Amino acid sequence: MPVRTALAVVAGKATGSLSRLTGRGGGTTFPGDVARYVDPQVLRRLARDLKGGAVIVTGTNGKTTTSRLVHAVLEGIPARVVANRAGANLIYGATAAAIAVAGVDGRLRADWGVFEIDEATLPAAVDEIQPRAVLVLNLFRDQLDRYGELELMARTIQRALEQLPEQSVAVLNADDPRIGELGSHLRRKPLWFGLDDRGAGAQSLPHAADARTCPRCGATLVFDAVYVGHDGEYRCPNGDFARPALDIAGRHLRLEGLDWLGLNLDGQIVEARLGGTYNAYNVTAAYAVGRALGLEPAYIAERLKTVAAAFGRQERFEATGRRFTILLAKNPTGFNSVLRDSIELARGKRYLIALNDRIADGTDVSWIWDVDFELLKPSVQIVVPSGDRAHDLAVRLKYAGVKAEAPQADLGRALDRLLELTPEGEHAFLLCTYTAMLDLRALLVRRGWLRPYWST
Repeated sequence: MPVRTALAVVAGKATGSLSRLTGRGGGTTFPGDVARYVDPQVLRRLARDLKGGAVIVTGTNGKTTTSRLVHAVLEGIPARVVANRAGANLIYGATAAAIAVAGVDGRLRADWGVFEIDEATLPAAVDEIQPRAVLVLNLFRDQLDRYGELELMARTIQRALEQLPEQSVAVLNADDPRIGELGSHLRRKPLWFGLDDRGAGAQSLPHAADARTCPRCGATLVFDAVYVGHDGEYRCPNGDFARPALDIAGRHLRLEGLDWLGLNLDGQIVEARLGGTYNAYNVTAAYAVGRALGLEPAYIAERLKTVAAAFGRQERFEATGRRFTILLAKNPTGFNSVLRDSIELARGKRYLIALNDRIADGTDVSWIWDVDFELLKPSVQIVVPSGDRAHDLAVRLKYAGVKAEAPQADLGRALDRLLELTPEGEHAFLLCTYTAMLDLRALLVRRGWLRPYWST
């Protein structure tokens, strides 16, 4: 191993320790910046030490949860697994994760890697990590001010998949029309997964759906079932395009609140301590990765039972005699999914909703007008708008006919107001965009209610 790589590892480790000691963060990104400055090839060289190989997880929604599921599957082999579990999903975050488990000799102390990677970063990550498998979850409209339209993201992902080593496999969500199209052009057949349970799906697309037309002839797609956003069973009325045949199909979906789900994956009963149809996709995807890597169905199912929700994603805790669930939503599809499931499955009645507009969220918040906040109107009792754009959110809620508390940009005051309005023994939901979720968790850590996210 080159001396430069060993020096990069030492520099990265020192940066991470300093970051945590000074309280400036968890050392989930900046150590990667420093290490790559010392040796731009540090991640490429460390990844070569992975005897089993690496799995990359990408897509708009579900990366952190699905990566955690895949991590659990591989860890039980048994194996030492390196992962960017804190959700720092740019190339610097993946590098920082590798640095954290590398020795000062510049060698990686792991057998497998599981890296969640931002869609725009995927080509660079594939080039440097040379993964055994790349999992693509979905493509929903998200942060248009940074990434542009879905077609641009689809081309970026397709370009990355075309760079995969010969022995690698692409594991793709067949239920997403944009992914179905890009996968059909790959040189090697991907492993297709999806849901096959029309009883669990809607019969029409939501008004804010992002993929409505055939990518080949432009005709309006026919959906026989819609599961999440525009993901479902689709076909072109002209016969030009249709959902690919499923290699891994999720059937007989059962949901119990936001606490549990079960489904049949090609004859294997799989259960998880997660809720909602969107998590059924995450579980199916993780199972498909396990099968792509040659693991036995019963073993994969047993490992998936052990996984709890990732930080900020259906994370549950109790404090002041009340129960709380943190829900992350970053775009219209995510918001609509967690709103619907928390109301219909978990009977949610009390909410703090926090909206931020920082770089990591996307600075354009006009997308909130595509969120079905009208779902809150019939049964929800309390809504406290908060975050940097609390007043924009309050206006949207007013137009939805939802009676909300006065907007409170300060998260601490908003949380205190929610506590005032939530009786002891009751359940409240904290629904946040990405940086608002990080701010809220930091507040909860200071109050002693949660541990820092990098230690979960």
